[in-house]
Amino acid sequence: MLRVVHFEIHANEPERAAKFYTDIFGWEFKEWKFGDNMPEENRYWMVMTEKGTEGGQAGKWPGINGGMVIRKGEVPEDFKPVGAYVCTIDVPNIDEYIEKIKSAGGREALGKMPIPSVGWLAYFKDTEGNTFGIMQEDPTAK
Repeated sequence: MLRVVHFEIHANEPERAAKFYTDIFGWEFKEWKFGDNMPEENRYWMVMTEKGTEGGQAGKWPGINGGMVIRKGEVPEDFKPVGAYVCTIDVPNIDEYIEKIKSAGGREALGKMPIPSVGWLAYFKDTEGNTFGIMQEDPTAK
């Protein structure tokens, strides 16, 4: 079976986006320099979602790492994530993370809902207009 091994966040203001995800999920962002004369619009940041994975994903890791780029086009319309991948992050307490996301400037896209016998799911827009999900495992969800 093939699996997702990398994701990318598109951001108008990369520093603001990095702060958002670091404050909520503890992710680390590190600018990747691949040339001295790189144009501003080609800047790239590596996103580490698990400590000790800076060099890649050899072996089994509990998540995937990704990247962040400067947005090249228009921000997608609110509440229409069609045509984009939506990454969902596992959280231990969905209500706590809903509050963290709102406090950090995230906006609710689709409120908390049960996925029967799986858990609780909610979708948000980050500070850059990207849709992402959070999920709390709960086999009693109805």
